[in-house]
Amino acid sequence: MTKNLTESLYDRQNILNNPYALEKAEQYLSLGGVMFDGETVFTKQQVMDLFEISDRTIERYLSTHFKELKDNGYQVLKGDKLKLFKRIMHGSDMGDGTKTSVLSVFSFRAVLNFSMLLTDSERAKALRSRVLDIVIDVMAERAGGHTKFINQRDENYLLAAFQEDNYRQHFIDALDNYVEGNKWMYGRFTNLIYQSIFHENATEYKKILKLANDDKIRDTMYAEVLNLIASFEAGIAHELQQASTLKARKLSQKEAMVLFASFEQHPLFHPLILDARTKMASRDMCFRDALHEKLEAYIKSVPQADFERFLGEKSKSLQEQLSHTDTLAVFKRLKDR
Repeated sequence: MTKNLTESLYDRQNILNNPYALEKAEQYLSLGGVMFDGETVFTKQQVMDLFEISDRTIERYLSTHFKELKDNGYQVLKGDKLKLFKRIMHGSDMGDGTKTSVLSVFSFRAVLNFSMLLTDSERAKALRSRVLDIVIDVMAERAGGHTKFINQRDENYLLAAFQEDNYRQHFIDALDNYVEGNKWMYGRFTNLIYQSIFHENATEYKKILKLANDDKIRDTMYAEVLNLIASFEAGIAHELQQASTLKARKLSQKEAMVLFASFEQHPLFHPLILDARTKMASRDMCFRDALHEKLEAYIKSVPQADFERFLGEKSKSLQEQLSHTDTLAVFKRLKDR
């Protein structure tokens, strides 16, 4: 889907929180600036020249987006910091005057942020387009060419998937032992879990992620979502057993559905469901360009830690994880319990 960076804070921040895209962008864009305090910074005059805009335009955007720009590296130098900056810039044309007692500077990240806000600069528009291309290239490169299974690059995924598979079997056994039904009820009650957690059934989920018919839904889910599903499955299996034992018979499907509805309202799950919905909606929008419309209210910008988690040096493909001796030892211990 098309990203409108001038209007969407989340889309802007998802780029600015991606350290791998920023590193590549700084390397390839060659915007200039000067090294100060360990990073590249730009004076207000340099930003004006870069985007061919006036001081008044910069001040207008600073007044309306100050916190965002400040959070992404805009700062006002004064005192000893300004003196140090002047010494570094000595002999060059600062364009801001050497006698000033305060000086605005933008980090490289803040300059990119500013370019994503400017609607009246063709240079900013061109820069936004180049940055988006770089982000796409970096994502593809670090995720191995596709992002459908980017969730599996999380070092926590394998353990979560293994544990969820065990709890799913307990859940299926509970349906067999304590609920009257047929082969269709497994999918029906599984969809009730999905709808409780993220308001989508299996068919809707596959359509949003553009999964093939033979793709397994849970192979694409994040570890936190799998853990919550496992909790639902374990808890509901217990509740079905308790209710069936109390009635000294199997439950009807209608009775089981009432039990489901009551179970999902337990306050224990409220913060966990909120966390799962936020992570799923936000990560899928960022990494998979997939919008869960029923979870749109939960979308937030993805923190830098998530880029490191799914694209960083510690993230590995599932094949790489399975070939690691330490990983295999963990699964053997779990299996032998």
